[in-house]
Amino acid sequence: MQKLSIQGGNKLNGEVRISGAKNAALPIMCASLLSAEDLQLSNLPDMHDVATMAKLLQQMGVAVSNSPKASTFNASKVDKLEAPYEMVKTMRAAILVLGPLLTRFGEARVSLPGGCAIGSRPVDLHIKGLQAMGAEVHIEHGYIHATAKRLQGAKICFDVVSVTGTENLMMAAALADGVTTLENAAREPEVVDLANCLIAMGAKISGAGSDTITIQGVQALHGAEYRVMPDRIESGTFLVAAAAAGGRITLTDTRADILDSVLDKLREAGATIEVSGDRITLEMHQRPRAVNLRTAPYPAFPTDMQAQFMALNTIADGTAMVVETIFENRFMHVQELLRLGAQIDIEGNTAIVKGCAQLEGATIMATDLRASACLVIAGLVAQGETIVDRIYHLDRGYEHIEAKLSALGAQIRRIK
Repeated sequence: MQKLSIQGGNKLNGEVRISGAKNAALPIMCASLLSAEDLQLSNLPDMHDVATMAKLLQQMGVAVSNSPKASTFNASKVDKLEAPYEMVKTMRAAILVLGPLLTRFGEARVSLPGGCAIGSRPVDLHIKGLQAMGAEVHIEHGYIHATAKRLQGAKICFDVVSVTGTENLMMAAALADGVTTLENAAREPEVVDLANCLIAMGAKISGAGSDTITIQGVQALHGAEYRVMPDRIESGTFLVAAAAAGGRITLTDTRADILDSVLDKLREAGATIEVSGDRITLEMHQRPRAVNLRTAPYPAFPTDMQAQFMALNTIADGTAMVVETIFENRFMHVQELLRLGAQIDIEGNTAIVKGCAQLEGATIMATDLRASACLVIAGLVAQGETIVDRIYHLDRGYEHIEAKLSALGAQIRRIK
C-alpha cells in the first residue's frame, strides 16, 4: 500500500496548473449515454475516479478512445444496462448512470452506492424524482431496478438540496416527454457545467445555477465537443496549503468566480490574493489568523473545503469554530490531527479548534478524500516527518498532488 512521506517546514512558491474538476467530469462522462454520437471531452483529470467511471461505461458497451488532448465516448452500442456493485462500491458518483440509462433505453439496474464514509447520502431523492416522471422503481438484492417506456415531464421539488440528485434528474429529463421543473435544485458550478454540456448536445435547459431548473425534453441528443471546467476544490486546497505553509503561489487555468466563499475566508486568515483572468495569486508571510466557518450548499462555504481549513486553523493565531451542516460524519480527520498535536474539541456538528504554534510529525491515516488533503496540509506545516497512510483516497480526487506540491518546493514523496 502506498503512503506519502512529508518533511514539514518548507514554504510554497511558484506556479501550479489546476486540473479539470472531478465533480464535473463524472456526470459529464455519464451524459455520453444520452447520445449515439461521439462526445469528445477535454480537460478530463487523470485520477482514479475518472478512470473508474470510464471503465464502468466501457463495461456497458461505451467505446472510449483517448488522445493527448481529449477523450471520446461513443454510446451507440450500449448492450449492458447495469452498474455492478464491484464498480459502484468505490465511487458513489456511479449512481449518475441511472437517469441517462433509464431515459434513453427504458431500463437501468444500478447497485446502491459506496464511496467515502463521510455520512449518509440517500438515493431516495433520485428514486422519488424518477417515479414522479413515471418510472417503476424497485430495490432488489442491493440494486435499484428502474423501468419506463418513456419518462414524462414532471414538477419535482427536492426535500433537501442534492447535487447528484439534480444532475441525475436533469439528464433523465433531457429525453423525457414534455417539460420537467426541478425546484430546490443544487446551484453548484458543476451542475451548471453539466447543463452547458447537455445544451451543447442539443438539450433544452434553462435556469442552471439557480434553484429552479427547467428542462424541455427532446427526441434525441447529438454529439458534441466540450471542455470540463477547472476544479474549484483543488484550487482551494492549494491556496489553503500556501496560506498555512507560507510563501507565494499562482494558480493557472482556474476560476475565481466560483471560489468567492473560499477566497473570502483566506483573506480573513491574512492572505493577500490577486486575481487576473484565469490566474489566482496568493501570498502569505505571517502566521494565519483563525477563521470561523459553516458549511452549506453553494454559493456558501463548501463542505469539500472544511477539512483543509481545519488543518489551517490548527496552526492559526486564535480559536475557530467549524460547523459542518452537510455530512454528519465529516470530522473523521480530527482524530488524526490530534496525533500531530492539534487542539480540537468536538461538540455535535461543531469543532472548536485552538491554534497552536507548531504541529509535530507522526504517522497518520487518511479516512476519506478531503480528509486526505487536510492531512497533507498538516504534514506540510508539521515539524519533522509525517507519514500519510491509505492515500488511495487522495488519488481518487487529486491529480498527481505530490508532484505538484514538490514543484512548489514541498518535501513530499510517495513511498511503498
